[in-house]
Amino acid sequence: MKAAYIEQYGGSEQFKVGELDRPIVGADDVLIAVHAASVNPVDWKLREGYLKEMLSYDMPLVIGWDVSGVIEEVGENVTDLKVGDEVFSRPDIARQGTYAEYVAVDAHLVVKKPEALTFEEAASLPLVAHTAWQVMFEVMDAKAGDKIFIGAGSGGVGTVAIQLAKAHGLHVITSTSTKNVDWVKALGADEVIDYKQEDPADRVRDLDFVFDTMGGDGQAKLYQMLKPNGMLVSISTPPDEDQAKEAQARVAYVFMQPTGERLQHIAQAVERGELKPVIDRIFDLDQIKEAHDYGEEGHAKGKIVIKVK
Repeated sequence: MKAAYIEQYGGSEQFKVGELDRPIVGADDVLIAVHAASVNPVDWKLREGYLKEMLSYDMPLVIGWDVSGVIEEVGENVTDLKVGDEVFSRPDIARQGTYAEYVAVDAHLVVKKPEALTFEEAASLPLVAHTAWQVMFEVMDAKAGDKIFIGAGSGGVGTVAIQLAKAHGLHVITSTSTKNVDWVKALGADEVIDYKQEDPADRVRDLDFVFDTMGGDGQAKLYQMLKPNGMLVSISTPPDEDQAKEAQARVAYVFMQPTGERLQHIAQAVERGELKPVIDRIFDLDQIKEAHDYGEEGHAKGKIVIKVK
């Protein structure tokens, strides 16, 4: 099969596009003929080797952990999916990835693709929507009427989190750059702060939740946005326990773990019209280096998709 892969960690120049063996399909797997994949920050962090203490791989390594496509083969234990089903998934990150013509995925992580979505749209959703759902409705347990700040409203996670939060009745405040303010407001945010003009942490107070998508040194200021016993959840930098205690805040760090049940919730949200994919650019598999370089610039509105078939 044709695949984009690396043979050692490093920059985007490490990518090679060539022929690799098709994945072996286990008894609990399905083999997906990949139509589209997408690019996420974890992809280039992993490519650079930042996660090699946490995740160990055999080389060559196919990166990419979002996929949509058509089932080509099913393992002997799989009963609820069949050859020809159009599906999407966020596969197990411990296995080989999706920048390839075929990927073997644990069947319990595979869900039928919403009919309204193209393969490219479906491939843009699993990782970011899983993340938003897990953070807001499982870790935070956010309810209608709660007030939440979602960082980086025009990013991959932000665009999805805003839509899901509004569908669940939350009051949503977010931030973005000047040129994207109206665009992000159209996604459903109640209040959009232009971070080029003002630091949201200097203005917003008494929130139930802060969804920190950026991490880094700016995290410390986010606590002042919370009411006492409010909660900050980060998907980027693990929160500092001492800072949290001083701010009388609850905290959590989430490294997303996929489940089929959560992906089913996401598919249903699409079918109800509560969630629409936001795609910035589509690249061909041969353009994987350019896709990663563009993603690392940090200016994409929504998701970067890789068209495979």
